[in-house]
Amino acid sequence: MKEIRFHEILALIYRLALAYFFYQVARLLFWFFNNNLIPVEGIGEYLKLAYHGIAFDTTAILYVNSLFILLSLIPILINTKKGYQKFLFYLYFITNGIAYSMNFGDFVYYKFSQARLTTAVMNVAQHENNIGKIFFTSIAEHPFVVIWFVALMALWIFLYKRVKVPIQKPVKLIPYFIFSTVTLCLTALLVVGGIRGDFKHSTRPINLVDANRYVKKPSQGNLVLNSVFSFFRTLNTNNFREVHFVDESFITENIKPYKIYHRDGVDPKPNIVIFILESFGKEYSGAFNKNTDIKDFVSYTPFFDSLANQSLIATNAFANGRQSIHGMSSVLAGIPSLKDAFTGSPYTNQKIQSIVSVSNDMGYDTSFFHGAPNGSMGFLGFGNILGFKHYYGKNEYNNDADFDGIWGIWDEPFFQYFAKTLNTKKSPFMATLFSVSSHHPFKVPEKYRGKFKKGPLEIHEPIGYTDYALKQFFETAKKMPWYENTIFVLVADHTNQIGYPEYEKAMNRFAIPILFYSPNPKYKLKGEVTEPAQQMDIYPTLADLMGYNKKIRSWGRSLVSDKKEDYIIVNSSGVEQFIIGNYIYLFDGKDFTGIYDIKDLGYEDNLLGKVNTPEIKNGELKSKAWYQDYMDRVINRKLN
Repeated sequence: MKEIRFHEILALIYRLALAYFFYQVARLLFWFFNNNLIPVEGIGEYLKLAYHGIAFDTTAILYVNSLFILLSLIPILINTKKGYQKFLFYLYFITNGIAYSMNFGDFVYYKFSQARLTTAVMNVAQHENNIGKIFFTSIAEHPFVVIWFVALMALWIFLYKRVKVPIQKPVKLIPYFIFSTVTLCLTALLVVGGIRGDFKHSTRPINLVDANRYVKKPSQGNLVLNSVFSFFRTLNTNNFREVHFVDESFITENIKPYKIYHRDGVDPKPNIVIFILESFGKEYSGAFNKNTDIKDFVSYTPFFDSLANQSLIATNAFANGRQSIHGMSSVLAGIPSLKDAFTGSPYTNQKIQSIVSVSNDMGYDTSFFHGAPNGSMGFLGFGNILGFKHYYGKNEYNNDADFDGIWGIWDEPFFQYFAKTLNTKKSPFMATLFSVSSHHPFKVPEKYRGKFKKGPLEIHEPIGYTDYALKQFFETAKKMPWYENTIFVLVADHTNQIGYPEYEKAMNRFAIPILFYSPNPKYKLKGEVTEPAQQMDIYPTLADLMGYNKKIRSWGRSLVSDKKEDYIIVNSSGVEQFIIGNYIYLFDGKDFTGIYDIKDLGYEDNLLGKVNTPEIKNGELKSKAWYQDYMDRVINRKLN
């Protein structure tokens, strides 16, 4: 039947399949010209990496061919005519030819950038007035790039023309339009899923960091990627710019991006267990609100509160980002999220010093646990960049009876799995668990309905459930031989629903609890840190407690050091926010838009232009210096 449009659909599938084939050819050539920079152990490993690259190729191909797909399927009766097919031919090869050429630029460019093509190259190019000369010089120096491109495009055109659409005119218009509409809707659904990376609710659209889910060495992530994907995924996400406000000597003296902590006698080395708790904001915990004077305050975390009474807690602490992946980079690597998140930037795939690399350097076994489908939230990819030796997700848990149906394994059984898996590890080990249950749509297991306080917010009940899961974890862990010499860290990734006006204040929207606990008294983890603290302080604090006596790169500070270190608290709400000394500074990358007293968390009285004390002048310089150092280290790959 002509109304079914069988030949047109087959031709479309064939034409898209050609794109997949030539993207794989480009991947092979990219590796061939850069194999000394991207080590691959044999054909088997290469094929595995190329296979995982299909997901990234799919996103790129669908980005480029969305209009072509639409115009191939839209029912306008002239689709099969020679003139229309010629129009589709030119549309296909103009768009695909331009996109495909991006891969060939990386044959040469990668040697200098050590990264796939991103929009960052546009930021460099706009400041140069000799781009044309550079382009033609590069072609002259590397003619093989042009030769390969021309040869492959010629082959592509030849293969495209091998399958033609015969001219057909539909007789029955109603079936023709119905079939075409249904086909278009189904295709649109598939295209959306292909661009995102999959259809799972628990997985955000794939990003550059996700390429590292499948690799043994971080450099292999660039082989999984393709240049078209990396370029499109970084459009409108790169506000990273090098700036110069102060001399390097000022940064060295005042920002102190490198620290050394000297702690003797740490033997045996402590195990490290970090809980990054989904949405576990300060607002929900009584132990962290004793000094907030909130009328009729209600706590939803009885176990967490009891543990806090035996721990070192930071009661004036803030998240360094707004999303889960930001929490991971801030807690483990001391890298905050500014207006644009580092983890979604073109600069993610680089060597990064972190509590993971420090632990690896000290001979620790390092593991990351997350009960969601492997790869959710970008944790697996970023975890591989940081250097975790093991990853345990929903796949490894391997029991869907405990799956919540949306995000992952319920916290209680997964926390038990965490404890029992740690019991198989040889000490010392460093393990991080990222919880899942206190997440929208805020459900608890059926058997626990009515067990926890519901409160006025939907999140209160699942917060109570996660608190209960923590209690059960510690009940299990304390029976295990590794427990006594373990340092536990409990911290939220970010905040969530707000119930009290106090937490509607701009800076308090980042207010989180930070807790350090150990049953071993020698670590002296008792008391309260009342000065401002942040997620970025966790990494240097742990390095200090572990007795790591080498230099670390960190914008945070040890909360247990005898050395007096000034705090610089950093996060972003569209503009960068710094807490330095007695003031909060709002900075847009060029100018200050607000200066507030440290107690003015709601930003009600802007002191900018009203007060200009020596402390404020110094705070402005420090804010700019920190921003300058951050941009320099991220862009120029100095995070190690």
